Amino acid sequence: MYEIFVSAFIALFVIIDPVGVAPVFAGLTQGTTAKHQRLMAVKGVFIGTLILVFFAFMGKPFLGALGISMDALRIAGGLMLFIIALEMVFEKRAARKQHAAEIMDEHFEDISVFPIAMPILAGPGAITTIMLAVADAGSDTTAQLAVTAALGAVMLICVVVFIAAGPVMKLMGPTVNAVLTRLLGVILAALATQFVLDGLRNSFT
Repeated sequence: MYEIFVSAFIALFVIIDPVGVAPVFAGLTQGTTAKHQRLMAVKGVFIGTLILVFFAFMGKPFLGALGISMDALRIAGGLMLFIIALEMVFEKRAARKQHAAEIMDEHFEDISVFPIAMPILAGPGAITTIMLAVADAGSDTTAQLAVTAALGAVMLICVVVFIAAGPVMKLMGPTVNAVLTRLLGVILAALATQFVLDGLRNSFT
């Protein structure tokens, strides 16, 4: 159970990337009151968690109705995650998310649902990751609980980091943040490659 928790936690932490999206949240809530920032952080993370839990346990039947296999999702998800990893390594992902978030912020005061909950937190990569983690757990209730606990731990970190986004970014500095983003990108690339290899192996066996 511990190994399943650690594996799911690392995968979700890397793809959701609380540290990487903290500057986006800080920019979206810049100039607002501390109460508003806390509300957006808690509400956004809560909604994002609900979306991921839904896809974790209902996504497979939903995809089954569409005739999409888990191996196909595993390969597609791996390729998609690899692209995200490249964006992280070359510092393209943060700029793209910041641009999209700024556009939406011009029209919506409440940014908890979009873009915070989706797609920043519960984006395609996170949805794919949580679905694959639960699928790998099979019918083992303990393993499924471990994956759910890992998701809860990552989302709790998101709340803490979002609330302390301003001070944390000042403390880390741009250099440390850039190094962490690239390191997470390399780890994500390895995980994405493993997804693709697993999907191909299962498809031809």
